[in-house]
Amino acid sequence: MNTTLPHSGNPWFRYASPASFYPLAGTLVPWFAVAAAILAIAGLYIGFFVAPTDWQQGEAYRIIFIHVPAAWMAMFTYLVMAFWCALSLAFNTRLSAMMAQALAPTGAMFAFVSLWTGAFWGRPTWGTYWVWDARLTSTLILLFLYLGFIALRASIDDPRRADRAAALLALVGAINVPIIYFSVRWWNTLHQGSTISMTAAPKMAQTMLVAMLLVTLAAWAYTIAVALYRVRSIIVEREALSGWVGELGKGDGAAPTVEGASR
Repeated sequence: MNTTLPHSGNPWFRYASPASFYPLAGTLVPWFAVAAAILAIAGLYIGFFVAPTDWQQGEAYRIIFIHVPAAWMAMFTYLVMAFWCALSLAFNTRLSAMMAQALAPTGAMFAFVSLWTGAFWGRPTWGTYWVWDARLTSTLILLFLYLGFIALRASIDDPRRADRAAALLALVGAINVPIIYFSVRWWNTLHQGSTISMTAAPKMAQTMLVAMLLVTLAAWAYTIAVALYRVRSIIVEREALSGWVGELGKGDGAAPTVEGASR
């Protein structure tokens, strides 16, 4: 089938169309899913069975191999979501809004996992599951921002109005991400400082660092795979009246014709 778009000499313009991006996303999903599984298995094996016991925290520290990557991904995913929202507002692009919508549930899941694993780490370390610490409180606010983004979108029937309202919320809420990151420097908190820094040597054994980085890469790959899978469903739902969507059911596996797509 013909997949030629105007300005198709630039692939970025070409894949800005939901009709062109849909088959590309379907191709990429299994690759990132397999990478996520392999990296997660390797990272968790090293973290739980190879890495040495921490001299101060004992075996309880091993939860950081889930907690820290989840916390990083919760913040990073929100910034990526806010980036897509900014593109959506600036250029009125449908696919950007769809990508932001697809990322929100995964970001919320990572924020929840970060808080949940942090509570189980805090019990043997601090003697309590929860304190109103600056890092914990700002991460809880991040979870509420994700849930608010999802709820706001669902409460507005008109998709374009929902895109704009949710995008504004996401952009305003982005200020919370640097607050989370710098909270342990700005305030006297119970939460320990960064173990890994761009300006200093890691404060952990090499096997611990390798395990944490592998699980972090697994979380990235998982986020990409799930977001691409979810955005395909969003595209089909929101482009249901477009001619190319009807061709998907013909089962020829080829990319849909772009000329019938709505602009």
